[in-house]
Amino acid sequence: MSETTKHITVGVTGMTCAACSSRVEKVLNKMDGVEAQVNLTTEKANVDYDPTSTSLDDISAKIEKIGYGVQTEQAEFDVFGMTCAACSTRIEKVLNKQEAVKQASVNLATESATIEYNAGLMDEADVIGSIQKLGYDAKVKADKEETQSHKEKQLKQMKIKVIISAILSIPLLVTMLDHLFGIAVPNLLMNPWFQFALATPVQFIIGWQFYVGAYKSLRNRSANMDVLIALGTSAAYFYSLYEAFRTIGNPAYMPHLYFETSVIIITLILFGKYLEMAAKGRTTQALSKLLNLQAKQARVIRNNEAVMVPIEDVVVGDRLAIKPGEKIPVDGIVIKGRTSIDESMITGESIPIEKDLQASVIGSTINKNGTIEMEATKVGKDTALASIVKAVEDAQGSKAPIQRLADVISGYFVQVVVVIALLTFTVWITLVSLGDLESAIITTVAVLVIACPCALGLATPTSIMVGTGKGAETGILFKGGEHLERTHQLNAIILDKTGTITKGKPEVTDFTGYDDTLQLLASAEKGSEHPLAEAIVAYATDKDIDLIDSDDFHAIPGHGIQALISGEQVLVGTRKLMNERNIDVTHAENALVDYETNGKTAMLIAVNGEYRGIVAVADTIKETAVEAIKALKAQGLEVMMLTGDNERTAQAIAKKVGIDRVIAQVLPEEKADNVKEIQLQGKKVAMVGDGVNDAPALAIADIGIAIGTGTEVAIEAADVTILGGDLQLIPKAIKLSKLTIKNIRQNLFWAFAYNSAGIPIAAVGLLAPWVAGAAMAFSSVSVVSNALRLKRVKI
Repeated sequence: MSETTKHITVGVTGMTCAACSSRVEKVLNKMDGVEAQVNLTTEKANVDYDPTSTSLDDISAKIEKIGYGVQTEQAEFDVFGMTCAACSTRIEKVLNKQEAVKQASVNLATESATIEYNAGLMDEADVIGSIQKLGYDAKVKADKEETQSHKEKQLKQMKIKVIISAILSIPLLVTMLDHLFGIAVPNLLMNPWFQFALATPVQFIIGWQFYVGAYKSLRNRSANMDVLIALGTSAAYFYSLYEAFRTIGNPAYMPHLYFETSVIIITLILFGKYLEMAAKGRTTQALSKLLNLQAKQARVIRNNEAVMVPIEDVVVGDRLAIKPGEKIPVDGIVIKGRTSIDESMITGESIPIEKDLQASVIGSTINKNGTIEMEATKVGKDTALASIVKAVEDAQGSKAPIQRLADVISGYFVQVVVVIALLTFTVWITLVSLGDLESAIITTVAVLVIACPCALGLATPTSIMVGTGKGAETGILFKGGEHLERTHQLNAIILDKTGTITKGKPEVTDFTGYDDTLQLLASAEKGSEHPLAEAIVAYATDKDIDLIDSDDFHAIPGHGIQALISGEQVLVGTRKLMNERNIDVTHAENALVDYETNGKTAMLIAVNGEYRGIVAVADTIKETAVEAIKALKAQGLEVMMLTGDNERTAQAIAKKVGIDRVIAQVLPEEKADNVKEIQLQGKKVAMVGDGVNDAPALAIADIGIAIGTGTEVAIEAADVTILGGDLQLIPKAIKLSKLTIKNIRQNLFWAFAYNSAGIPIAAVGLLAPWVAGAAMAFSSVSVVSNALRLKRVKI
């Protein structure tokens, strides 16, 4: 080992026995310059390595290559002090260079950072320390109310600064009437020392934040927007101060003052920042609306008494009482009573859903008309609403691939602008206006203040924030900005049948017979646990048929059931069962074939050895399926259906909903292979499913879309979740993706165009510095305002 040897502790996951730890240790020790000891009990690897021959990334990659994992932790931080895209890019770049950091993402729009790091090499305090060394500040992400309160306080402080700055700037603004139009103004306003008295507080008190930001940035060998503003306004201020001093002892000298330029630039930029902060606050309204849905208190039954407690005090297993009109506090199951619950905030379904014993209820939904008791099964961050909020936060904090270009440009932008400003000054003082220091300085100031990377940095994240928020309000959850971006590229979509196109719950579609036959049929089926039996019982219940307990019940596997109801022998099942019992059903054959051709399961009914009717059960098509598939086709997508059902049933369903291509009789483990096969044809494929067996296909598809009424495994594997079961949200999700990407491209175009046009115009002297400052300030506001248009679009 060399003198540069480093010691680290790496968490290793996936080890199950001593052979595992020995293997990891052996492999690590074979690496150049590495000595390792691996402890199975602590699941840690103590490693000494020579960084000149091996890196931490090499060690991590070697552990992962042999089938184990390297333990990392992810934390979210609020970051303070960022003023432009150069700041966020700088922080992200420095963090990603650190050996212990696996991935760092810094978002200017949300003023936050998400860091994944090696838990053995650093902790949250180290991350904060790294950010503070760069001249910014950070803390572990606070709760939503605290963050909102902090932002409101910042906005209020900014407003006060803008008002004071404007009051001091207005008299100086009046002096511009003399410069521009030759209009006479009071002599006091033209006095250089009066202007100095007004300008100095704006320059060094109100505008002190720009000097602090510039110092911190330059100290870390980078440059941000503050550098440009500090340089530009200081040049105008100190040149004016120089001119003021020239009047001392020389009353006849007419000074060329530009105090108004520096103060108006600062005022306009602060005003622009104020508008930007206010607009950025509106981009997170969707998240605020979700958070406001949460109940604040719960009525918990303890020691047989109902007591109101804060929602944070509810634990799994608590019994809760909920009265009509109250919100369900947490997720759970009904243990007493019956009610209907408005679940529209989760499912989008406006009709209240009936809830009986053992029915699941979702936190923050509204109890409509019955008092119930429930048992809490999920609380805090585990509830459905908390999961939705987390998904929206993650999506808003993530970066879309389209943002990378803006990040790269922002990283070099300020340095390039400073070089252009120096060249502008040199050209003006040596060639354009030889020796004219005033013209050279004013033109250079215009170049410095018109250039700002803010618009570039805000172009993508603000649109992503508004787009994902709009989706959440509609019932569409994108897991990240990259998924929102990729969704618009889709040209093929595969829909699983059961639970996606169909309701996933069999229902009686046809019944032939009398009411007394239905009563006997449903009473017989009450003894069965088969899904088809449940459908028949539900059908009879909806028709207010009173069911009778059976005296004798037998299931006949693969054929049907038989039961004795009030002395009547009831037989329900297949034609084979009827033939075995010598019951004539030939006159029902045509009806049987018709039902089966339409994808229905038909059962014959006999009472006391005589045919009495037919009941047909099917997994019915969702009401929104036909319109949704029509909308997907209108968007240019090839729509396919994937199912394990037989070809005849599958084709019958596909025909009803307007799908031309059917992939039938597919085993669960084959679904992912079918997705791969279509991808190999050069298509960008979305897979839509709801079951555990859909998870591999959802994961491998370009975009996996999970139906929110499905299993947690499917939702976890998907990139997009559709809350509830409304298929019309799928074309809406694709449309929202297209609109968001269009919005981002508009933002990027104008951000690039603004700087590409503005800098040359300023450099040739066609732009007054105060106009340049106003244009720069409002470029960021225009980008955020354009992103906010997404809130009003109809999808």
